[in-house]
Amino acid sequence: TPAALARRPTRREPEWLSSLARWLRPPTRDLALLGRSPEQYALSVLLSALIGLLAPPVTTVLLAAAGIRLPVVIPVFAGVGLAALFVLIAHRDVLVKAERARREFTRAIVTYLDLVALQLSAAHGPVQALERAAAVCDGWVFERIRDALRIAQLQMRSPWDELRELSAEVGVPELGDVGAIMQSSGTEGAQVHETLRQRADSLRDQIRTDNLTRAEAVTSRLDIPGALLVFVLMGFVIYPFVARL
Repeated sequence: TPAALARRPTRREPEWLSSLARWLRPPTRDLALLGRSPEQYALSVLLSALIGLLAPPVTTVLLAAAGIRLPVVIPVFAGVGLAALFVLIAHRDVLVKAERARREFTRAIVTYLDLVALQLSAAHGPVQALERAAAVCDGWVFERIRDALRIAQLQMRSPWDELRELSAEVGVPELGDVGAIMQSSGTEGAQVHETLRQRADSLRDQIRTDNLTRAEAVTSRLDIPGALLVFVLMGFVIYPFVARL
């Protein structure tokens, strides 16, 4: 299909890996945003579990070669615990990277909104404005947008419909707002460059608020080590007086 030709080719994964991916129920939106397949997620989880499971037995064998023998129960329980811990770390790594990529995607959408508004102000049509604005900047976000617009062109679909589908696929609703605004321009002939600029300004305010919230959360977490350091210093000051009693 034209969509398959527009996207990069993907090799066929083994059936057992696909079954494992379906059983694990991976975060599909986060994986789509990162450009990973559910099979790659399942493979990373499986390798993490194997590493955690095999690390304690290997350590036990090395200790036995050095003359230190441990009960069999210790590597067994340690292997199961490490396997579960490594699986959680692999899953958490995907979520953290996806959250960071989603914030970067949203910041790029602000720039894209301004560029589309400039193209419309230059008397370009809505479809041409979307394509020219996406071609101006580099980066993986604009590459995804260009791919979506190319797929829409190959399938002879409206570009705003493809942008909304990409928005739902990766979990970035701000891109769907671009498609909705441009749809009114393409179907109703409305002048939407002011609407695009207003949406860009509101997104900037939202990003600024989110950054302040995260900064406050980090600051509150830093208060805990500071309080512990105060208690430690008080202990060093009080200990000589207590020792003399």
